[in-house]
Amino acid sequence: MRHAYVISLILASLCAACAAAPTPSPAPSATPKPPFRIVGYITDTGITPSTEQIAALTHINYAFALPGPEGALKGVANDWKLKDIVTRGSARGVKTLISIGGWGSDAAFERMAENPDYRARFVRETRAFVDLYGLDGVDIDWEYPVADPSPNGSAANFSALMQALSDVLRPDGKLLTMAVVTGGRNAEGIKADVLGRVDFVNIMVYDGGPGEGHAPYALAETALAYWEKRGLPQSKRVLGVPFYAKPGDVPYARLVAYDDKASLLDSVEFNGQTVFYNGIPTLQRKVALAQTRGSGIMFWHLGLDASEGPSLLKAIAEAARR
Repeated sequence: MRHAYVISLILASLCAACAAAPTPSPAPSATPKPPFRIVGYITDTGITPSTEQIAALTHINYAFALPGPEGALKGVANDWKLKDIVTRGSARGVKTLISIGGWGSDAAFERMAENPDYRARFVRETRAFVDLYGLDGVDIDWEYPVADPSPNGSAANFSALMQALSDVLRPDGKLLTMAVVTGGRNAEGIKADVLGRVDFVNIMVYDGGPGEGHAPYALAETALAYWEKRGLPQSKRVLGVPFYAKPGDVPYARLVAYDDKASLLDSVEFNGQTVFYNGIPTLQRKVALAQTRGSGIMFWHLGLDASEGPSLLKAIAEAARR
């Protein structure tokens, strides 16, 4: 009896210890990797994208609204097209942003951003435009803010503008992005503080030269390395690729119509001269590069792609799924 009594005491003690011990928490799950971005510029003129093309994208940058030198925002031509894209994109989970600026708009940006009243007007009108069309955000294409150290210079004004836009967009879940050059002097006008105020950055890795230097794979590596060194995290780096050839800005669609082997190459003879671009194999390599050192691919622009036959957008989307 005594032996049985001792055993029962031991068992009771063990059960009490088990009850008192905290239940181990499950190991925290890894933060899911965000979906690979496929960002396509669509212009307010030219073709209307097909539903299949829209569905292959994650983000649409609709180009361009233009900044006025005194802060007014000039809207887009053919706004029915923007409304249609927003409707079809939203139904498929594709986000549509308005791209503001582009080539030749730097002078207007400079004058607007240096004046606090003009800057405030621009921010108000930009937010109103987003609300009017039910957009998901804004892409700023002030491509060359000047790298000067003065407190009221171009770089400081760019920072002030991006801060003001971030303050009115991002708290409501609207996106703020920007297009930047590959590096060097023309990239130094973007101060480090801006990188924390945007959701991601479209790096324009093209127009690097009139010929072979236009958009080679090596330039993509260099550009990603530059922005990494500048402090831009991988989650915000989006690698830009061209859908056209240099010299002549020849659309990819014309190249493949002219030469049925052009989709597999990076240069062809076109109208008596050699033109350089990115064929499907190079774009597949760039997608793989962006998957390891960035967070997506951007391209300029959808209207230059082949609507039939070997589409660059289709090749990018297929490579991104691998």
